[in-house]
This record gives sequence, C-alpha cells and structure tokens, in this order.
Amino acid sequence: MTAAPEQIDVLDEAREQVLERGVGLTEAQVLKVLELPEDRIPELLALAHEVRERWCGPEVEVEGIVSLKTGGCPEDCHFCSQSGQFPSPVRSAWLDIPGLVRAARQTRDTGATEFCIVAAVRGPDKRLLSQVRDGIKAIREDGNDIQIACSLGMLTQEQVDELVAMGVHRYNHNLETARSHFPEVVTTHSWEERWDTLRMIRDAGMEVCCGGIIGMGETLAQRAEFASQLAELEPDEVPLNFLIPNPGTPYENYPVVEGAEALRTVGAFRLALPRTILRFAGGRELTFGDLGAKQGMLGGINAIIVGNYLTNLGRPAQQDLDMLEELSMPIKALSQTL
Repeated sequence: MTAAPEQIDVLDEAREQVLERGVGLTEAQVLKVLELPEDRIPELLALAHEVRERWCGPEVEVEGIVSLKTGGCPEDCHFCSQSGQFPSPVRSAWLDIPGLVRAARQTRDTGATEFCIVAAVRGPDKRLLSQVRDGIKAIREDGNDIQIACSLGMLTQEQVDELVAMGVHRYNHNLETARSHFPEVVTTHSWEERWDTLRMIRDAGMEVCCGGIIGMGETLAQRAEFASQLAELEPDEVPLNFLIPNPGTPYENYPVVEGAEALRTVGAFRLALPRTILRFAGGRELTFGDLGAKQGMLGGINAIIVGNYLTNLGRPAQQDLDMLEELSMPIKALSQTL
C-alpha cells in the first residue's frame, strides 16, 4: 500500500505561483491562507510584501476623500451610518464648491496624488452631477492638478460617459462582500447591479476601484469567495475596509475585527491580487492601531487613505506620512499617476 502524497504547503505554492509567475491564488488557495495558524502570519506577511515589491514596486499611492453629499441615502446597507433608514446620528448635508476646492487643496498639500469625491446616494441625479462638474472645474481653476476620482453609487451608461467627459479617471464602487453574502448586508439593490456599473466603468476606460468591508458576519469561505470575485473583475485598486460598528446601524454591536485576523486577510488578498493597488481604508485605526498598520504596510498594502473618512475620524495625515518615511516607502509622484 503506497503512502498518500504529502500535501503541498499553500505558502510554498504561493511563492512559486504568485511571487515567481504573478498568478493570483485561487479561491480554494485563499481559503487555506485564511485558515493559517497565527504563528505563520509573519511568514505570510513577508511573502505578501515580496509579492507587492515584485509586481507593484515600492511606491505607495496616497489619497484623500471628501463627502460632497452626506447622509440621507435611501439604501439599507447595514454597515452604513449614512443610510436614511437607520437611526444613526448622521444627518443629510451638502458641501459647497468652495469647500470642495479647499478639501482638494488640503489633500494635494499632503503629497497625495488622488482626491475622491463621494456622495451618499443610490446613484447620481442631475443636481449631483452638476455639482461634481462645477467642483472639478473649480478645482482645476484653482491650479490643482491632483487626480480626481468619484464614488457616486450606481450609474447609467449616459452618466458614465458624462464622468469620462469631466475628466474623472477612476471610479469607486465597492462590491462590499461576497456575492453569496450580499443579501444579508443589503436588500434594496443587488450585487449584480453593482457589478453592472463596474463593467460599464471598465468598458469606458476609467480605472476601476472596487473593494469592500471585512467583518460583516461573512465566513472565511465567503471572504475567499470575495477575493476571487475581485480577481475576476481585475480592478486597478482594491480598498480594504474593516467594519466600524457605527451607532444606529444594524451592525452597531458587531465585534471589531481582531488584528491578527485582519493581517491574515491583508496577506491573503495580496496573494490573490498580486498586481493590484491594495489600499488601507476605513476601520484600520480600530482594527490595527499603529503597530498593526506598519505590519500591514509591510504585508502587501501599497496605498493608503490619509485624514478622515466619510463619517468617521481617521488619523492626522502627517502621522501616516511619517509612518511611510519611517518605513522608507516613497510616495508615488503625481506625474506617475497621469
């Protein structure tokens, strides 16, 4: 009776498949990574960092975001304090054009190359698109050459074409979670509707920014499913958020993702998406703290949002810039993003 062949270790597989050939892990392989014991996390992060250096380079893309229209959203995304369906303390408000210009200027002054205009809506109406158009024009007239991205919800083809004409180079629209878990998170629209918007964005030539939130009750298998679905989409950027249990939302009593679990997720997503910009986004302050953030930057992350988020406070931008300097990670120059 012959002995069964010895099972190949998933990190050995990843070293040959991802590091050497640049081919991302499959869904089954990602699940194996997510199930690694805690004492192997340093090994995982070291490999993920090597993958990031080899296929993305050493530079870090820095981005600032601002909310043009806050609160009052008709959708019921269970994680979001901007939903008008939940008794959260966030109230509907609009940012005027001078405020938008100031925010873009402040973002550019940090050294960031990306400025994202965000609105809490199902999709943009004519008023919102007019505000975005006027805002972009005013930012350019202010002498600001920062790259402008938008996140305005689900789009029609006509709206996609309008944004291209405005000079928006990247569009953010998160799938949020695995397709199989999405109905537990949102009931007012479907995962497929989000996917259709992303397809139109890609076809129009805009860069695609698409990620999600970790810690919304998904299983490890669904987390691996999500990584695989993102890999199929081939986004230019994947923002990784970690749930902030915002008061008044259905998830207000959910636990914060533990640091070790979050680091394992960062490493796994890098091995699934070796050539993608992987961005630290919301929730990292709660989940990681200072030490964990540095570990994440050395474990596959190559982009970061500086300053505050939409309805949650972040860290002062200078703290993150100091961290990048301490880690000897150069900030991507604006000219290289054009």
